[in-house]
Amino acid sequence: MDSSHGFHNPAESRRLRISSGSPYEPTIGFSRALRVGNRVLVSGTAPIWPDGTVDPDPEVQARRCLDIIVSALREAGAAPEHVVRTRTYLRNADDAEAVARAHGSVFGAIRPASTMIVVAGFLDPRWKVEIEAEAVVE
Repeated sequence: MDSSHGFHNPAESRRLRISSGSPYEPTIGFSRALRVGNRVLVSGTAPIWPDGTVDPDPEVQARRCLDIIVSALREAGAAPEHVVRTRTYLRNADDAEAVARAHGSVFGAIRPASTMIVVAGFLDPRWKVEIEAEAVVE
């Protein structure tokens, strides 16, 4: 039962929600990242700058996604070296090499399990890449 009925939910007290201020978070109902115990799950992260702009270069977009992810990890008490899995979604397979360079610049030495998938599209047609990550803090 939830706390709105006067009952305490112990599972809820172990959840740390991280927000990036994305306008999609309250509308869709998600958190940028969620820490539960020693796990940190970072939602699919799009390459949006604070002013709402999106750089057209796929490598710059991937770097922006990764900057947002690293910031969310840090807020959750984790770091890139704690990442055990990433998933990268591309709109165009031709962007794979550029996006891989950005991913490698953050995770090259860490080498988490990783998947790169080509998808039909994203919520915003300017996006060429979206990345999500999972971390385990030891």
